[in-house]
Amino acid sequence: MPLAKLQPTDTRALFRPVAAELLRVLKALPPSEWERPTIAGSWLLRDVVAHLIDVAFRRLSFHRDRLIPPPPSRPINSERDFIDFINGINAEWVNANRRLSPRILTDLLEKSTTELATHFETLPFEAPALFGVSWAGEQTSEGWFDVGREFTELWHHQEQIRLAIGAPPLADARFLHAVLEIAVRGLPHAFRDTKAAEGDTVVLEVGGPAGGLWTLTRRENRWELESGEPPRTTTRIRVSDKNAWRLLFNALKGDTPRTVVEAEGQPELVAAFLAARSVVV
Repeated sequence: MPLAKLQPTDTRALFRPVAAELLRVLKALPPSEWERPTIAGSWLLRDVVAHLIDVAFRRLSFHRDRLIPPPPSRPINSERDFIDFINGINAEWVNANRRLSPRILTDLLEKSTTELATHFETLPFEAPALFGVSWAGEQTSEGWFDVGREFTELWHHQEQIRLAIGAPPLADARFLHAVLEIAVRGLPHAFRDTKAAEGDTVVLEVGGPAGGLWTLTRRENRWELESGEPPRTTTRIRVSDKNAWRLLFNALKGDTPRTVVEAEGQPELVAAFLAARSVVV
């Protein structure tokens, strides 16, 4: 598969079916299951649900209803300041929602995700972004990329919930493939401080039904991402679709990322991939 320019990924029609699958799982859970730990740090299952309600209502308020976001309580002068700000507002909402029952949380999730799906389904594909995708190093993004980032939130937090209760992953490979197409766009930013010779390449080969093939190329002191692979490869990384999303969404802890990839080539380029994340952490 020769190198080709990346094409936009349209996730607008995927929110409704993915949210419906999550609601089906949650409505079958007894209250005790809502207290299960998850791979999302210290968050319990109920906290992950609360966070999904938060991001959906935030998006509807700021995007659909054009509410101006309140300013941060402290100036944001660096990427670290931004991460701390996001983590802070996430924690505020989650802590407050610990006073709500699973039934109330489920009702709120159903309302918020239904309205969110309707909003995105009626949003023109060329509509401007509400926010830049920070984990891709962008202050201003294409609208479809901003929407796609929102879809990765819904999808990967649902997978965290499914892992917590031992439920199978979402069966439709279209959903994970779309998540990976969005997530890999953060790789040039993740590699920004990784030096290499002009023309050096990193081929990422993701196996499985949701997989794909992408190449990072060093050109004019920056990294560029394309689909496919070139005739000459400096470094090749192979990983399953299941482990690719877990790595990029910070679901693998400690040295586990090194155990789930096969790599050949320059160690520093492999290390940069292992440290890449497509989520604010």
